[in-house]
Amino acid sequence: MADLFSSYQAHGISREVFDLSEEALRLSRSAMQGIDRIREKRQLDVLAAFHEARVSESGFMAKTGYGYDDLGRQQTEAVFARALGAQDALVRIQFSSGTQVLATCLKALLSPGDGLLIVTGRPYDSLIPTLGRIQHTGSPSSEFTDLESRQSLSARGVSISQVDLLAGGAPDLEGIRQAVGPQTRMVYIQKSRGYSDRPALLNRDIQAIASLVKELKQDVIVFVDHCYSEFVEEFEPTQAGADLIAGSLIKNPGSGLAPGGGYIAGRQDLIQEISQGMTAIGVGREVGPAFGMTRLLLQGLYLAPTVVATALKGAVLTASLFSLAGFEVSPEPHEVRGDIVQLIRLGSPDLLQTFCGAIQAASPIDSFVRPLAAPMPGYDCDIIMASGSFIQGSTIELSADGPLRPPYHVFMQGGLTFEQIRLGAMMALQEIGKAWGDR
Repeated sequence: MADLFSSYQAHGISREVFDLSEEALRLSRSAMQGIDRIREKRQLDVLAAFHEARVSESGFMAKTGYGYDDLGRQQTEAVFARALGAQDALVRIQFSSGTQVLATCLKALLSPGDGLLIVTGRPYDSLIPTLGRIQHTGSPSSEFTDLESRQSLSARGVSISQVDLLAGGAPDLEGIRQAVGPQTRMVYIQKSRGYSDRPALLNRDIQAIASLVKELKQDVIVFVDHCYSEFVEEFEPTQAGADLIAGSLIKNPGSGLAPGGGYIAGRQDLIQEISQGMTAIGVGREVGPAFGMTRLLLQGLYLAPTVVATALKGAVLTASLFSLAGFEVSPEPHEVRGDIVQLIRLGSPDLLQTFCGAIQAASPIDSFVRPLAAPMPGYDCDIIMASGSFIQGSTIELSADGPLRPPYHVFMQGGLTFEQIRLGAMMALQEIGKAWGDR
């Protein structure tokens, strides 16, 4: 058998970096075995969902126009619901981003006079314009205001408040207890870390939040932004007390096959209400054809547990490699993970750009392109993003990005093959070493 080093050497990897990667791999084996145990369980769960939904080849036929009686769409939504532990699901190619999916849910379920309580601190930058004005509980400067559109929730009369996580990233249950009031219609949880230094929440955290708020107010809707977190744990938030979860198909559930779209899963009555807001009252979920994409959506979901496990193992290896090289990482290699995102604390804009450039160079698409920081809709600073992906913006494919602002963390996620993730991590470390004068 040919020396494996020679295959990586062909991509410019030095013996020193390769050997460090081999040591990182050795130290990561037990964490990777744990990931594989979850993968095996979840893969069998997904297969059972296909069987229970009686998926048939006839469902792959394309519908057009209104999409009435689209068999493929119906089967897809049945499979998603079962695979995600929910009563019902909406899965639509018409959703263009995770932010659109979240906004659709919020606008459909919240009316003037309702209260929205965000319990995981400041949400994704891209969602802020949809929310509008947020009351920040526990802060002396009580309220911060972003540019408020007349279409934002706060402009429509929804009161929005925010409870930060505790210093270590755990939910502030006492703060939540004090913040839930008679107006509270929904409690919003962002499971993934986003562009922040806090860890992703685990399902046990969501269970603690859900149990508390249901005890305080039984009719509160517990809504989880599930982006980057599907199939990471042994079960989903819908099996831990959440009423609703939502996410994007160009992240975990699409496996790099779904060309676009998003999903919502949860209680049947909430799904029905959201479907009215998604299209029109009286029309709801009965329209919106899959346009022949059913096979890709289902195939993506079928492969999701295995692809997510690959991304997680790549993240563990990257964490181990950069830890050995002296960098701080989060999560650490053997920490329990709640999403696929790996944070590396780089500390300078130059190293952030160097890291992203190396990930781009390791990509199958546009490997010759150099990523540059640029404005991005919904963010308050320039963002640099490396994503040489088959699907534009697909973050289940290997990508790395970060805001060009202190403390200059890079956020790496995804990867359809372990070999590409390993190569990308080695290339990033090697290029950073050059930037530091061969540290």
